[in-house]
Amino acid sequence: MNALPPWLSLTPADAPLIVSMPHTGTEIPPPLQIRFVSRWLALKDADWWVHRLYDFAPSLGVTTLRTRLSRSTIDVNRDPSGRSLYPGQNTTELCPTTTFDGEPLYRDGLPPDAVEIARRRSAYFEPYHAALAAEVRRLRGNHQKIVLFEAHSIRSRIRRLFEGELPDFNIGTNSGASCAAELTSAIERICENSGLAHVTNGRFKGGYTTRHYGEPAQGIHAVQLELAMRGYLEEPKVPEPENWPPPYDAVSAAPMCATLKKILEACLEFASTT
Repeated sequence: MNALPPWLSLTPADAPLIVSMPHTGTEIPPPLQIRFVSRWLALKDADWWVHRLYDFAPSLGVTTLRTRLSRSTIDVNRDPSGRSLYPGQNTTELCPTTTFDGEPLYRDGLPPDAVEIARRRSAYFEPYHAALAAEVRRLRGNHQKIVLFEAHSIRSRIRRLFEGELPDFNIGTNSGASCAAELTSAIERICENSGLAHVTNGRFKGGYTTRHYGEPAQGIHAVQLELAMRGYLEEPKVPEPENWPPPYDAVSAAPMCATLKKILEACLEFASTT
């Protein structure tokens, strides 16, 4: 594989598990910065601190992949064709033009057109998935089955996207099509034992990566876990530039990290069992 671009962070390992973190990035390429209404809005919907929550993963021998680019630059977990993952529901695009709350991201006259979207897809989306696909092939070549784990988080309340408060753990398996029921059940048990609320294939059923790579019959099991952010940080009622995002607090996040470690260990146990 060619050398990775500087915004792409890959830590390869030998265990049959990949942790993909597509939305933790906060970098915006300099030519794009002036097009956004503000840097704060462009970063508002990042999966804040998820890479810190999973910083134990390398100690388990787990491969990790994350982009340092903001999801506002390009969302590598959206269908590159532009097809909605949730038809009829509010969502954001491959190159988002609004925040989750519906606020315009771009200055008047500066949203990306079809040519610009195609450029970003080639420059950013395709390298991310080339790296991910290569790791899937490598590990599947060494193991009878592997797990691709999509690590995400989101604010607990976003009226435009869902009603009420999101459960703490939101497991997505493309309605059961992207991984074995045995793996789903193992993750559900850990979530239930944590004492926190969980749901499977609720508002979030898994994004493009889960749906595209998950092929249980081929030994590739993909699952997405969307965390409600209140599980590891103090969420303000209304995010504002002065209060969002809150700083990462390792002490507050410790219980959530402990549960996530058990989940990844369960993924490894599943993938290692013939």
